[in-house]
Amino acid sequence: MDITILGIESSCDDTSAAVIRNRTLLSNVIASQAVHQKYGGVIPELASRAHQQNIVPVVDTALKEAGITIDKVDAIAFTRGPGLLGSLLVGVSFAKGLSIANNIPLVEVNHLEGHILSHFVDMPDRDMPHPDFPFLCLLVSGGHTQIVRVDSPTEMEIIGTTIDDAAGEAFDKCAKVMGLPYPGGPIIDRLAKEGDAKAFKFAKPHVEGEFDYSFSGLKTSFLYTLRDAIKDDPDFVEKHKADLCASLQKTIVDILLDKLIKASKATGIKDIAIAGGVSANSGLRDGITETGRRRGWRTFLPEFKFTTDNAAMIATAGYYRYMAGELSSLDVSPVARLQDLK
Repeated sequence: MDITILGIESSCDDTSAAVIRNRTLLSNVIASQAVHQKYGGVIPELASRAHQQNIVPVVDTALKEAGITIDKVDAIAFTRGPGLLGSLLVGVSFAKGLSIANNIPLVEVNHLEGHILSHFVDMPDRDMPHPDFPFLCLLVSGGHTQIVRVDSPTEMEIIGTTIDDAAGEAFDKCAKVMGLPYPGGPIIDRLAKEGDAKAFKFAKPHVEGEFDYSFSGLKTSFLYTLRDAIKDDPDFVEKHKADLCASLQKTIVDILLDKLIKASKATGIKDIAIAGGVSANSGLRDGITETGRRRGWRTFLPEFKFTTDNAAMIATAGYYRYMAGELSSLDVSPVARLQDLK
């Protein structure tokens, strides 16, 4: 029997809705918010208001593109958290209303598990490669940096995490120091292709946890390098922008891969995936592919459209939870922090 899931994602500044049948994607609609660019970061209040404006047309468009009506949906999967509370509240409330009005079961999804399970979205026109269980997933975004052991679609264990800043945050904040617009990560990626990755050396952290990360020291090292150089040459950043970007990107990728290699050795797992917004970074994609080739890994890189926040991954995660009989009640509430998400 075919199972059709409507997924709703509103954890940060992208409003998204998707429809999958079994695991095959029928539609995936995303409305992004340009309003935050001039502020150099996401403004929670503005994000929440934009979600309220976007969610009805986005869900309506997703259903129409999938060629179905709401009565053909078996379950509504929604992001419960982690994320911005005001943004999550819009998606959760809309999902509840749709559930009550149409008597459709609800399935709550952990946003981060959604990113990991983006590797199991199938396309209608082609077969996609999927990792075998168990596999390791390096989950890298603006808010989180984790190594996750994935034993099944509903069984995951975080074996390494950042003790301070996320890798994506390091990209964006270092970009801001250089005067680059928000979001800075993609701009650093583009400029890095033109620079010398060995031109500058930045601090790499020494963290107690075997598979844990830290990026606050790197940010400080980057800031001090620029501060000292600008004293002697006010145009230092402009003259060396490409080299700074290339060196910064190489340092972050080296830090990420170092702990991932250790985790693979310790667990004996050789199916390795990456997910999250930073998984779109070309340096990380090239680095994990090359490392995998040398170490005999099978590596899995998400399609670019599934690296950012999207409802296709939420619908897919919801599909697995629905099949496991894990339904949500109507008194469910959004959760901002990962540690509060049970």
